[in-house]
Amino acid sequence: MTYPFGAVVGMDDMRLALLLNAVSPAVGGVLVRGEKGTAKSTTVRALAAVLPPVAVVPGCRFACDPAAPDPACPDGPHDAVPGHTRPARLVELPVGASEDRVVGSLDLERALTEGVKAFEPGLLAAAHRGVLYVDEVNLLHDHLVDLLLDAAALGTAYVEREGVSVRHAARFLLVGTMNPEEGELRPQLLDRFGLTVEVAAPRDPAERAEVVRRRFAYDADPAGFAAAWAGEEGALAQRIAAARARLPHVVLSDGALRQVTAVCAAFDVDGLRADLVTARAAMAHAAWCGRDEVTEDDIRVAARLALPHRRRRNPFDAPGLDDDTLEQALQDSRPEEGPDDDPPSPPDGPDGGDPPPPASSRDLDGGPADDASRSRDLDEQGGTETPGAETPGAETPGEGGATGQAREKAAAAPSEPFRARRLEVPGIGAGAAGRRSRARAERGRVVGSVRPSGPVTRLHLVDTVLAAAPHQVARGRTGPGLRVTREDLRQATLEGREGNLVLFVVDASGSMGSRARMGAVKGAVLSLLLDAYQRRDKVGLVTFRGGDAVLALPPTWSVEAAAARLRELPTGGRTPLAAGLLRAEEVLRVEHVRDPRRRPLLVVVTDGRATGARGSDALGTAHAAARRLAAAGTAAVVVDCESGPVRLGLAGALGVHLGAQTLRLEELAAESLAATVRSAREAA
Repeated sequence: MTYPFGAVVGMDDMRLALLLNAVSPAVGGVLVRGEKGTAKSTTVRALAAVLPPVAVVPGCRFACDPAAPDPACPDGPHDAVPGHTRPARLVELPVGASEDRVVGSLDLERALTEGVKAFEPGLLAAAHRGVLYVDEVNLLHDHLVDLLLDAAALGTAYVEREGVSVRHAARFLLVGTMNPEEGELRPQLLDRFGLTVEVAAPRDPAERAEVVRRRFAYDADPAGFAAAWAGEEGALAQRIAAARARLPHVVLSDGALRQVTAVCAAFDVDGLRADLVTARAAMAHAAWCGRDEVTEDDIRVAARLALPHRRRRNPFDAPGLDDDTLEQALQDSRPEEGPDDDPPSPPDGPDGGDPPPPASSRDLDGGPADDASRSRDLDEQGGTETPGAETPGAETPGEGGATGQAREKAAAAPSEPFRARRLEVPGIGAGAAGRRSRARAERGRVVGSVRPSGPVTRLHLVDTVLAAAPHQVARGRTGPGLRVTREDLRQATLEGREGNLVLFVVDASGSMGSRARMGAVKGAVLSLLLDAYQRRDKVGLVTFRGGDAVLALPPTWSVEAAAARLRELPTGGRTPLAAGLLRAEEVLRVEHVRDPRRRPLLVVVTDGRATGARGSDALGTAHAAARRLAAAGTAAVVVDCESGPVRLGLAGALGVHLGAQTLRLEELAAESLAATVRSAREAA
């Protein structure tokens, strides 16, 4: 029994965005961002129950409309037969789904051995004329997100395999939910979602109490709770159907269109997709409110849903929209009014009275209680300590030119980030798809073939023919043609790229010197974090200073959280290099148990110095810890932060013990690598 859509407390923006897409799927879907436990999944699953039922052709696996069947339907052609009505479907796409599961697949084995072109529809076909829901869409591989968004925009899915092409209609409402702490979508993909909303758990105690009250009532008697809200659900379904019928007649005047384009231009968005989505959302909102013409209020509502995620200029910038800029753009683009003209009146509802409520006449200001919010304080993850926290008295006189009693320095601002060179893990892995290191993958270039251990999903045609050719006489084939058996089939082996765990170990001790130097170090690490963001890596951050090393951020997909911790990082005190390496070794050991296929890359950012208690061999201990990591096969890179006319070369020595590549701070930029290659070519 699904929790009723109308019984969700609050979440007004989210519900409105979903309803506008239900009225007009051409808006392009909804991306819902928010912390865990905020009823995102509950609300999306509840939407399907209030969508109008759909009429389908009996026996059609692609849900063709009997009034206008798809002439290219793989199950067609469909004769003029009466259809039957069924509820709209909600299809959930799991994060680990393969491309074949999403778009469908051809049974290549039957095609080759029996000559039968058999096509098995995927999730896109199942979601046609319904809702396709992707939870944790930010963890879905980018090529699948591209595929989903293309299908949603075109209304058609294509399957092409070994010269065979199948297409079918795929028009659905695409909804993705995500927790930003687990990593962001790339801006290019973010832009492809029509609308986006930010959700958070209510902070008002009365609202939270109502959430708990309704959830308890639902858990005690789901059927009875649903029956109590059946009237509201029915009214909502009728209103969606009425808005769909009204939508083709909604007029977007030239003046309203100029306001749409003026607003999009004011926020400096890229391309024209924002203008199209805002216009479509404004028309859907007008239809939802029972109007036949788009008003300024419709444009205002549409802009607040369609533009926040399109004005991001940096991957670490949170989506947002400045209300003052929006109002100024609307005001500047209004038609000129005479001195006696009245100001625009509030929009009327369908009957000329007050505007109707977003979803129901009841108080709908909360959600299920089992989706209670949790704290977003990253300091609580895994018992993590606050970066820079020190035990009183742990610091000693400063290093690197500091004199007198060392004091903790305020956090230095990072320098401007740059495009970093790609750092790779040697060898070939088999981890999660990404863009960093070489790996066996489901997508990429063909590098060979193997005997299939299960169904053939990617046939290597040449190797299959070569395997079958020597046996044709024995199989009674003497004329043209080829007789292929199961033993001849070869599965193509593909090589692509994988995402890695990039664990940063950053020296924040007094030896890192001036604020300008630490700012350059932070800028370099921030650049590497940006690179990790684009390559779909998991990241972690270990810092060492004073008397110990701290896991500032446990391994996560939230590169933004790592960047925030880095910016806040203070410096000062001793240089416990060995503690930093040993803490990194422990983090990598635990992560290997959790995710054994994801290969790690250790990035140590230091000048190579090490200090400890008086009389101890701090440098020798650090080198011993480095050799332990090297013996475990950990791929590493040392970023040498030493500066000045006299260099001790300690970071290079650390790199030798780690078995790691050592790069100077200024060598991290991709431009410096290109310049080095050019110089080598000129010298040759």
